[in-house]
Amino acid sequence: MQIGNHTLKNKLIVAPMAGVTDRTFRQLCKKMGAGMAVSEMVASNSLLWGSKKTQRRANHDGEVSPISVQIAGADPNMLAAAARHNVDQGAQIIDINMGCPAKKICNVMAGSALLKNERLVEKILTSVVSAVDTPVTLKIRTGWDQQNKNALTVARIAENSGIKALAIHGRTRACAYRGEAEYETIASVKAAVSIPVIANGDITTPERAKQVLDYTNADAVMIGRAAQGRPWIFREIEHYLNTGSHLPPPEVREIHTVLVDHLHDLYAFYGEYSGVRIARKHISWYTKGLAGSAGFRHRMNQLQACEEQLDATHDFFTQLADYNPHLHYIQEEKVVTV
Repeated sequence: MQIGNHTLKNKLIVAPMAGVTDRTFRQLCKKMGAGMAVSEMVASNSLLWGSKKTQRRANHDGEVSPISVQIAGADPNMLAAAARHNVDQGAQIIDINMGCPAKKICNVMAGSALLKNERLVEKILTSVVSAVDTPVTLKIRTGWDQQNKNALTVARIAENSGIKALAIHGRTRACAYRGEAEYETIASVKAAVSIPVIANGDITTPERAKQVLDYTNADAVMIGRAAQGRPWIFREIEHYLNTGSHLPPPEVREIHTVLVDHLHDLYAFYGEYSGVRIARKHISWYTKGLAGSAGFRHRMNQLQACEEQLDATHDFFTQLADYNPHLHYIQEEKVVTV
């Protein structure tokens, strides 16, 4: 998988997710086998660049290359300036968000709302590509609703504008995250353009990743929600794609180690107050499906300090290990036909 002058080690990419793909999560997923991880979206409004939140999102200290930063907005000049700013901060790839369906993003005509205005799409892409020497990528949806799927048109605009790779989520803006992703549109786009195409949406298992790659002929897959609390999904998929066989699921004691390391990274990155609160959702994701986890998660949400969270986490996993030290993680999967 090639994006501009960057060669990825495999076909597995972490999707940008607001509030999730911070530096700690990106580093963890790369360690677990992801070839690239895209950052949380960074605002194009220069008035926000000095905020602690934006500065933290632009923090790439120690991050493994390539460093991909997603920018969001609707003004071509502001997005171009944001691209230059983030390259100055260490970004090696700039990704443009035209896929987010969130109301607060679409209400300002950013994210997937831009798909309604193909002329503006072209202006934005041309402006950003000409603003930086680094590769620029684009993330879109199949269209804004089922009656208006224009991913193919946007893909051709992207290719002509100099975009180096295109990620497509197999839902429309109107779908949000409801229903099932479809891959026919992604396959059609891949057949029509020469730039790399990345398939996204409902890729939750190694089998699904292979099915989607085979069906769409995409160059890579992008994984989002399925990696929450399950960063080892990348090594599982890579192994399956390479061998056709499955890795054993992680033992609970490995989940314990990965989670504790992740918690320490969160506390160091955000500080105790924010770190504890951000850690709660990750703890919930890691422990979902484990025996007794519902009560544990409820108690966890009441804790206010790092040491309290760590002690509770140690106690929970120690009890599981005492019950069965070789217990494996089990996740229920929704079976969907491609």
